[in-house]
Amino acid sequence: MKSDIQISRETPLLPIAQIAQQLGMAEDELIPYGKYIAKIPTHLLDATKAKEANLILVTAITPTKAGIGKTTTSVGLGLGLAKIGKKAIVALREPSLGPCFGMKGGAAGGGYAQVLPMESINLHFTGDFHAITSANNMIAALLDNYQYQHKGTDLQLREILWRRVLDVNDRSLRYMLTGLGGNANGVPTETGFDITPASEIMAILCLASDLEDLKTRIGNILLGYRTKQTPVFLRDLGFEGAITALLKDAIQPNLVQTTENTPAMIHGGPFANIAHGCNSVLATKMAMSFADYVVTEAGFGADLGAEKFMNIKCRKAGLQPKATVIVATSQALKLHGGVAEADIKSPNLEGLQKGLLNLAKHIQNMQGFGQSVIVAFNQYHFDNEEEIAYLRNFCAEQNVRFALNNGFLEGGEGAKALAEAVVATCSENPSQPIQFTYEDKDSPADKLRKVAQTIYSAAGVNFSDKATKMLGKIEKLGFSHFPVCIAKTQYSFSDDASRLGVATDFTINIEDLVINSGAGFIVAVAGAIMRMPGLPKDPQALQIDVVNGFIEGLS
Repeated sequence: MKSDIQISRETPLLPIAQIAQQLGMAEDELIPYGKYIAKIPTHLLDATKAKEANLILVTAITPTKAGIGKTTTSVGLGLGLAKIGKKAIVALREPSLGPCFGMKGGAAGGGYAQVLPMESINLHFTGDFHAITSANNMIAALLDNYQYQHKGTDLQLREILWRRVLDVNDRSLRYMLTGLGGNANGVPTETGFDITPASEIMAILCLASDLEDLKTRIGNILLGYRTKQTPVFLRDLGFEGAITALLKDAIQPNLVQTTENTPAMIHGGPFANIAHGCNSVLATKMAMSFADYVVTEAGFGADLGAEKFMNIKCRKAGLQPKATVIVATSQALKLHGGVAEADIKSPNLEGLQKGLLNLAKHIQNMQGFGQSVIVAFNQYHFDNEEEIAYLRNFCAEQNVRFALNNGFLEGGEGAKALAEAVVATCSENPSQPIQFTYEDKDSPADKLRKVAQTIYSAAGVNFSDKATKMLGKIEKLGFSHFPVCIAKTQYSFSDDASRLGVATDFTINIEDLVINSGAGFIVAVAGAIMRMPGLPKDPQALQIDVVNGFIEGLS
């Protein structure tokens, strides 16, 4: 089997203008970034047409450390829909350099179900991540300068909430002091770095409806407090226009193509374990303006990305998926069935059977939102017919459609069965209106309890003293109506990564609450989750190189 990067290089790419022509876009409307990438002006979004499209969400069971092939399935499904004659677009997130050079490598799909040009998408792409990083850190610099210029006055902030970001896994930057070395170097301040996908600017970009909304949301960012806990918002300091200027191009969705030269839109990239885990609202609605079927994904397992997709993105943007695809693999099922990680590629029907409890919980959760569910089984060469047959029967008992997905090896041809299952679901049994886990009027504590108990099956929620104090601040500031975004491990329903399968008799421990008033949600930090990841012992960066002018090691 050829590597992802070999397949990427051997795929003849069409000029991006020809990809746009497939959608009915005029070439002179595009903003080209070389031959094969372009940005799409936001004015091309047609809200009326978007309401007519079939939106398909791709999510997954609780993944292994190597992932579960959700992006590959999303791309494959888009290719499969095109193979059966449907006008389809995949709308995905942009990869982050952190995981790319850390544990997972590239994140542009795999095999014959990729978005291209793969190297560009995985690395600097159109510079959106850099623009977000610069905008975030410009806020920090302007705020530090404000502190320096107003040092010793009543205008100086006594507590600063805003942190810097970097799109690199760097644990050494999590906590630090700035402004050291004397008066000329600023005001000594305790601060730190998060990874760019956790930035509130990333969330704002992905939830903004247009440039004016982006500017308003930036102005609504809570920067900190003066004396007597008087809140200071970015608009109070008057530089929301400058930050918007840095993001003027980044807010426009990106158009690329797949391994079968069909259109794909890639824009935004918040992580689902520390942020809301979905691509931008603008890219999703733009794709829905130009296609009959739009395939999008939400990060990690359905307890993270899909929950936030429903309770945050759909709630705020008025989106309504027609169907939800849950991706499963035999490896992940066996891992959650108690099989040692080293043995999950070997036949083990009993382990797979036990792991189905994890799949069943995710199905239950998605059906609880009113979703019609299709289970997509990513088939590998070591999978056997007995285990596949058992899974197929299990899905029938759960009253959900089941389809094999071989998009990795066969592209659209290998995903036709999945595409047909999706089309049949949208036609015969489309999802019901979303039943949210909580209401806007619920208190933040009640929202967190409802997510923990309904989605995770937790016994309850424990709030640290710090989090309890923040609940009071949230209420005082008038933000209790915001949805909640729980940051927790992606490897378990609990906040303990070692508790696989379906954890029981556990409590979700909320260590802190972060007000993202610009994005319009409350981040709840659960357990030991870090908003700045670290690198593993043998990072993927050790495999990345440039050989004879070509990049190697991205997959």
